[in-house]
Amino acid sequence: MVLASVSRRMRWCLSLALLGGLLLGPMRVEGQDSEVDESTGASISAEQLRFFEAKIRPILVEHCYECHAAESDEIGGELTVDTRAGLLRGGERGPAVVPGNPRRGVLLEALRHVDNDLAMPPDQKLPRQVIADFEQWIEMGAPDPREGDAVVVDHYAIDLERGREFWSFQPPRAVAAPEVTHEAWPRTEVDRYLLAAMEAKQLEPVADAAPRVLLRRLSFDLIGLPPTAAEVADFEQAYAADAETAIARTVDRLLDSPRFGEKWARHWLDVARFAESTGSTVNFYYPQAWRYRDYVIAAFNDDLPYDQFILEQLAGDLLESESPELQARRTVATGFLALGPKTLNERSGLKFELDVADEQIDVTTQAFLGLTVACARCHDHKFDPIPQVDYYALAGIFRSTETCYGTVSFINAQRVSPLIELPADAELARVDQRLSSREREQLQDQIDSTRESMSSTQDPLQRFFASGRVSLLQAKLDSYDEDGSPRMLAMGVRDKPAARRFGGPGRRFGGGGGFTYDGSRSIGDSPVYLRGEHERPAEDSVPRGTLQVMVSTPLDMPRQSSGRLELARWIASRDNPLTARVMVNRLWLQLYGRGLVPTVDDFGAAGQPPTHPELLDHLALEFVARDWSVKQMIRYLVTSRAYRLGSATSEAGQRVDPDNRLQWRMSPRRLDAELLRDGMLAVSQQLDVDPPVGSAVGSAGEGPVNQSFVLRNSVTRAINDPENVYRSIYLPIVRDNLPESLGLFDGADPALITVERPQTTVASQGLFLLNNEFVMRAADATAELTQDEESDESRVVRVFELVFARQPSAAEVQSATDFLTAYRAQVGTGRGGSTRRENEVWSAFCQALLVSAEFQFRL
Repeated sequence: MVLASVSRRMRWCLSLALLGGLLLGPMRVEGQDSEVDESTGASISAEQLRFFEAKIRPILVEHCYECHAAESDEIGGELTVDTRAGLLRGGERGPAVVPGNPRRGVLLEALRHVDNDLAMPPDQKLPRQVIADFEQWIEMGAPDPREGDAVVVDHYAIDLERGREFWSFQPPRAVAAPEVTHEAWPRTEVDRYLLAAMEAKQLEPVADAAPRVLLRRLSFDLIGLPPTAAEVADFEQAYAADAETAIARTVDRLLDSPRFGEKWARHWLDVARFAESTGSTVNFYYPQAWRYRDYVIAAFNDDLPYDQFILEQLAGDLLESESPELQARRTVATGFLALGPKTLNERSGLKFELDVADEQIDVTTQAFLGLTVACARCHDHKFDPIPQVDYYALAGIFRSTETCYGTVSFINAQRVSPLIELPADAELARVDQRLSSREREQLQDQIDSTRESMSSTQDPLQRFFASGRVSLLQAKLDSYDEDGSPRMLAMGVRDKPAARRFGGPGRRFGGGGGFTYDGSRSIGDSPVYLRGEHERPAEDSVPRGTLQVMVSTPLDMPRQSSGRLELARWIASRDNPLTARVMVNRLWLQLYGRGLVPTVDDFGAAGQPPTHPELLDHLALEFVARDWSVKQMIRYLVTSRAYRLGSATSEAGQRVDPDNRLQWRMSPRRLDAELLRDGMLAVSQQLDVDPPVGSAVGSAGEGPVNQSFVLRNSVTRAINDPENVYRSIYLPIVRDNLPESLGLFDGADPALITVERPQTTVASQGLFLLNNEFVMRAADATAELTQDEESDESRVVRVFELVFARQPSAAEVQSATDFLTAYRAQVGTGRGGSTRRENEVWSAFCQALLVSAEFQFRL
């Protein structure tokens, strides 16, 4: 039985003392890289730039530029907000923004409508979430890439021919691996590229990592779980006999593990902004989102070729499928385009549609091309050769697509959509949750009685809530077939009907055949919207297509379909200069801690060039040559000599390359949030490796996240359930309510496209590790596994084997036994005292090891 702590306060203090010096020393790992880039100082991070471009610039353009930009006919209040300098300088009332201090500056005061004379926009207060975004932006220092004292003119001339000369728009070039002086060191061509760059700087790589360290690295990197002590012993023995064979066999074993897909799917779900709710101003569940999550896990386990992975997510519904199962899988894959945040209370149907298309353009181009094309919604791209017309060429494709995400009509959420019915004969995972005939009758009775109460009351508030309750009950009833089995539903996309001739060419309705001010009814091209404002369409439409800078001739777009399949084939083409480069750079990031292109989410002019351009091209060409196999590329990278380097530092390395750009050692880094949680479950032997079917959100069904006043909500409890022993990838991911174990440790924000997670160190992380019930249960369970040991010394050894997969040194055994003695004195017991007290002592010791630097860091 897992035991509870008798004194969390005492346990916290003693564990802290243990961490402070009794056993493991400070949390810092020797040689750990600093997160501060002294060369850039206070430059804007990629995450901050994404935040500004997604949540700040569009609001300023739409609501403020008309009166507060250099191009305005008359500048209101002498304030311009179209540059950073204009915001900081302010106007008649002083600075609009004071970075880092939301209480100063007039911008937030104006947005909040505190003073009617200062209320902005004057005609309508912006949603609370938008105002909160501005407050968060100011708190983070108001990062703003816009330069100059005056507005940067929106419509500047873009030289496409010159743009095509930029390195990332050029095809990868095959260059022979360079000659190196130390011929005995390289194992693969990867090593030759790296070593040549090191030798050019008179640097040498450090020594290889110890076999135990290398196995732990491989295990966490490939399957996201620590090795056992037995696995370490076997690997060390095999490594001593033949290191190359031992590594190769271990890599193959890990790649074949079902745990591989669970680990690597998480990286893609960060990029795909996976979540099980809409987020935004009103937050509604996505009960079918789990199917996309499981699709991604299966795709990585099955080593689905990456080009096929792209096709299925962008246009799986348009591919010919040989079986119902394949058709269903590909339909589920298109959930990639449906999972984004939705502003369900948006009054304008046209604006809602444009916002959905914008989000789909953003995720598609960032995920597969590493470009921020969505920045061209309001104007030509400020950095890259992407004119605004290219953005609307893509918008036509996605506006010709029906996005099926579900939700129900409920109070202030009216932007509902259907879900997609999967083939009835497809053999897919089904939630084991049937609805009996009695339960069906009860649901129908509740619906009927609620409708009767609505008709009998004149109280608008009662009618208001009763209507919402009917919607939720009806949605639950509709989610089951007549026989009581759950309907096979999925999020995804499908083409709208082909355009019919109505209302002329569509200019009367805002341009584009089939488009109206309430949104598009059918397939058609889209007009440019001036400054991205839905009320200002241009007269003519832009033919559907893609980025001019990357094509010599326009894509041939069919009139009877959206063009998604053509777009997907272009992105997944071996001739696309970005697709393979972007993906191999992400693989490198996850394995080496830093991308060859450091700005992993931006391969454009605002990003940084590759540190090893020939190596990047070599890997991109290898990826395509290996039939886009992710597993083969990972195998290629982790069997290199560079991957097995130790984490020790060197004086020359720190002097010449302190940021380790040349990869002369393996930089230590903290485990991702999921790996830390899963690792604790694994070493305490609580982990349930059988994946669950469905999710807590799926069981809750359609409805608002905060629905406790209507139906009992079990999701909130499930999010932070300390008794949940499934892998972290199966935790409920609700926007604006991440599990604490993920949110505190830099888990990806599902409202954003996250390619590279930040790493922070804050006090709340320490408090979680020392006080959270989940961690304490893991410590209790670990202690239970060792209770049959006869002596303190043998039990200490066993705990070290479980947590660190190694034997403790004599000094560590002595420090541990000294701690146990001191702890027993504090709780008033001795060796062999009461079982309850003794378990408390050992649980505190186990917890100290679980939260130690050695456990938290991957070397």
